[in-house]
Amino acid sequence: MNIQLRTAIAEDCPRLLELITELAIYENAPQEVTVTLEEFVTAGFGENPVWKSFVAVDGQTIVGLALFYVRYSTWKGCRLYLEDFLVTEQYRGKGIGKLLFDRVVQEAKEKNFNGMNWQVLDWNAPAINFYDKYNATYESEWLNASFTKEQLSVL
Repeated sequence: MNIQLRTAIAEDCPRLLELITELAIYENAPQEVTVTLEEFVTAGFGENPVWKSFVAVDGQTIVGLALFYVRYSTWKGCRLYLEDFLVTEQYRGKGIGKLLFDRVVQEAKEKNFNGMNWQVLDWNAPAINFYDKYNATYESEWLNASFTKEQLSVL
């Protein structure tokens, strides 16, 4: 196994969506992945890209991803938001997650962001144990709120 990290390119998007779906299945929410490949590619590589991703590659196969974007906090300023972070199941436990996570941390430092945010499900013990190794802080007071596209259309 010779894992290489690199920045994702548009041609990676079909595989990235496969990994995102794998994550959604793990999180018991595969029906929530509704973005089309076209929307995904445009959002990452179109005229105004809104996300960036690092990928872990074994040979020609992408086996992990860390997808992120800039989040602005009126209290804290620019922060990196890690949206999706996954190593495919058969590659877990080999240090690939650490390589990806460390690369994202490095990006936040290089861009001089005022911090980094992400979410983890409260039942995801392996992920929490991973983040604990970094002395992550967890916020218990905040509830996630959202609107679907359909809800927005009737407002």
